[in-house]
Amino acid sequence: MSERATLIKPPPVDPSKSSIENVLELTSLSDIGPDVFTNTRPLWHPPGARGIFGGAVIAQCLSAAQKTIPANFTVHSMHCYFVLAGDAEIPICYHVEHVREGKSFATRTVQARQRGKCIFTVTTSFMREGSGGQKLLEHAVRMPEIPEPDGGIGDLRFSAGAQGPIQSQLIEIYNSALSTTRHTKRSLTASAEDSPYPHEKRTRQWIKARGSISPGGSHQAHLAALAYMSDSYFIGTVSRVHNVVRFPSAKDSSEMKKLRDIDNDDNAIMKDKNEIGMMVSLDHTIYFHNPRDFRADEWLFTEMDSPWSGDGRGLVMQRIFTRGGKLVASCVQEGLVRLKQDFKATLSASKL
Repeated sequence: MSERATLIKPPPVDPSKSSIENVLELTSLSDIGPDVFTNTRPLWHPPGARGIFGGAVIAQCLSAAQKTIPANFTVHSMHCYFVLAGDAEIPICYHVEHVREGKSFATRTVQARQRGKCIFTVTTSFMREGSGGQKLLEHAVRMPEIPEPDGGIGDLRFSAGAQGPIQSQLIEIYNSALSTTRHTKRSLTASAEDSPYPHEKRTRQWIKARGSISPGGSHQAHLAALAYMSDSYFIGTVSRVHNVVRFPSAKDSSEMKKLRDIDNDDNAIMKDKNEIGMMVSLDHTIYFHNPRDFRADEWLFTEMDSPWSGDGRGLVMQRIFTRGGKLVASCVQEGLVRLKQDFKATLSASKL
């Protein structure tokens, strides 16, 4: 990787911090301007992807915004747009704008820029602790009954494999058409092949930050880690519930073979002969429900479903729970999902 991946030579890895804290570390660029930051370390470009891992930019934008707010304010929502593919060989500058300073809410926008161009933008809202009052209307959806995580299994979706900052375990796709309740034993072993309706399927995984996040990181480090993890297998849910190959054999490599094995783990045979031609995230939203009441270095359960896809796009909804069943975040992502087109058919149609 080029030395140009960071503006300043990266310092040695801090052994007192977790891997995710080191990965997401920011450097202040106060000489350039107020509230301007850059990535301290090179960012990861996943194999087969068009650019850097989107979760890293989401998380670093949140970290940059968190550095500009009072200590008693906590993020409750992020609304993000992916504008251009990020280049792992070029440093990113994060520019934070103070939009609002209210008694109960504060708003920040952050632009991530490379070579002067905006590659990612987010509006983040923070809420003052306790400003909701003592009397509250409260409810939350229950976490489904699912198998417990087996232990520390590394995931090649993240950098350095078993040495990467994140651990995750995919669970077999759940088919809600098999039963009227989601709490049956059968639902835990349902194959994605059982339902012809993609919107009835749920993709699931256990995920957590590797190691222990340092006490000095506070709740902000856990929130940044959650933002990072929220982009794991997100828009890919669309292809998984359709049983469509995401990593075709045409671009084969040992790393891509392993990725295909992971991606197709819940589908022994991919029945759909279509292949994904292009899949990229367009926007990403996170609602944080209990932002100071979870740990990102403990197992979190995520469940995703896709209520709609069409016109070359797909929509995915995600819920994130603690191992104990507390709902800590709800996420939405829309992405570009284009199938590889039949060249002959396209050529014939163009002659009509």
